[in-house]
Amino acid sequence: MLFFRGQHLTSDRQRAFALNWGELETNPLLAAGNSADVVRFAKGGDATPTFENVWHTDVTFRPRPALGAVLQLREVPQSGGDTMWADMAAAYDNLPQSVKDRIDGATAVHDFIPGFVRFYGPERLAALQDMFPPVEHPVVRTHPDSGRRMLFVNTSFTTRIRGMERDESDQLLRFLFQQAHVPEYQVRFRWQPGDVAFWDNRATQHYAVDDYAPHRRVAERVAIAGDRPY
Repeated sequence: MLFFRGQHLTSDRQRAFALNWGELETNPLLAAGNSADVVRFAKGGDATPTFENVWHTDVTFRPRPALGAVLQLREVPQSGGDTMWADMAAAYDNLPQSVKDRIDGATAVHDFIPGFVRFYGPERLAALQDMFPPVEHPVVRTHPDSGRRMLFVNTSFTTRIRGMERDESDQLLRFLFQQAHVPEYQVRFRWQPGDVAFWDNRATQHYAVDDYAPHRRVAERVAIAGDRPY
């Protein structure tokens, strides 16, 4: 995680910063800003509901989930609206050895539907399934730069662990999902207008805190295209 106070970047400068780390990702499931690779999150007034109050790693339902993301707050509510991130390498390091033995080498299915079912009707979801079919990723991924092992499942998109009975998979996933909730693995950022956060999407989960009604919060995110987890 890197935080930069008071940058007030234009969308073009935000994109240019992100381009230092690779090609940019587009996400047709989310509202675009002034270009297809700028996602705009707005809440308050008549704005469309946004993805909040859930721990997740972005777009793990894709074969190549995002490497990272650059998020800037354009409008900050009078109070609240913080974002939290959790270190999933620390989460893996502190698992009991008996759990590590069960998940090392395991793969899990990731699907966009659990995360987006509250935003779209059945017909729209069915149409998008052809564009985003379920994919499989390792339950524990290795960071391509540091070599660290990281827990790579999240409650928004991970649906089951391959090779396990449904009850066993559900029980184990519930335990693994809870690791993001451990305060010792977290950082919490209180936004000011123009602040920028840059995170490694491979190694973290994040959570936007929805505690600022009826005030308005507007953010723009640029994501960097990633590689296939291993």
